[in-house]
Amino acid sequence: MNSFTRLPDLALRTLGGSVTAASDESFAEKESLIRPGRPGFRPETFGNKGQVYDGWETRRRREPGHDWAVVRLGMPGVIRGVVIDTAWFRGNYPTHASVEAAAVEGHPSLEEVLAAPWTEIVPPAKLDGDTEHLFEVSDEARYTHVRLNIHPDGGVARLRVHGEVRPDLSLYDGLGLDLAALANGGLVTACSDEFYSAPNNVIAPGTARHQAEGWETARRRDGGNDWLVIRLAGRGVVRLAEIDTTNLLFNAPAAVALTGVDGEREVELLARTRLQPDTPHRFRLAVAEPVTHVRVDIYPDGGLARVRLHGHLT
Repeated sequence: MNSFTRLPDLALRTLGGSVTAASDESFAEKESLIRPGRPGFRPETFGNKGQVYDGWETRRRREPGHDWAVVRLGMPGVIRGVVIDTAWFRGNYPTHASVEAAAVEGHPSLEEVLAAPWTEIVPPAKLDGDTEHLFEVSDEARYTHVRLNIHPDGGVARLRVHGEVRPDLSLYDGLGLDLAALANGGLVTACSDEFYSAPNNVIAPGTARHQAEGWETARRRDGGNDWLVIRLAGRGVVRLAEIDTTNLLFNAPAAVALTGVDGEREVELLARTRLQPDTPHRFRLAVAEPVTHVRVDIYPDGGLARVRLHGHLT
């Protein structure tokens, strides 16, 4: 796995992304570009417009120009890399693609987004059919939208926009917030094991629909325990922890402990505490010391659906 693909996909539909416009979607709908999961394909499934594809596909152009799609990122941030996946498009993929990005704050109309200044973050590159193309991005600007340009036409299964979330936390001035939330800038920076699913799932928005949408480790055979470290949205005091084992029926941990980290200082936020399977747990925390990271230890292994750490920035 490339290093940037370990970062959250800022465009993902389940993180709030939206394909707000496209030049054309005659064969297959634009919304498929940001669906979660690998693209599927069932051969010889023909609708009124031809073979059904799990992706975005435009008509054959008979005039100059190229096709494009605009995506509003679910979480604004600094883009570290882009994946353009032409999975299953073998005779109908674009020959080239490029990606631009723009920063448009608030709740802009499509016209306002299209009129904004756009910066090329992936220059025109040759594509192959049925292939994942990875492009690293070196740009420290914060963006809210991207535009995928395909030349001249064709189909793309998925567009992934990996990066670091940079929210506007001024909205929470004077208010409490979930300091661990991905949407607020939290990030899992270290993890003992991610055999079955990615650790950043535990700080994703909403609830997990099944265990694959949480974090799950392999079975430990060495007597130790699994853990992850969450970098908080900012230095803050955590007052309430939510540890959710929903959907983990026979693979929930037996217990959990929370440790706050602030530089070289460590503080116990929650002593080792028993957990139940398939249960959302809420624990009030008595410690009022600010920390920047929280280590979540699970005993001995298993999975968590979500971790919420409510508190205040300091």
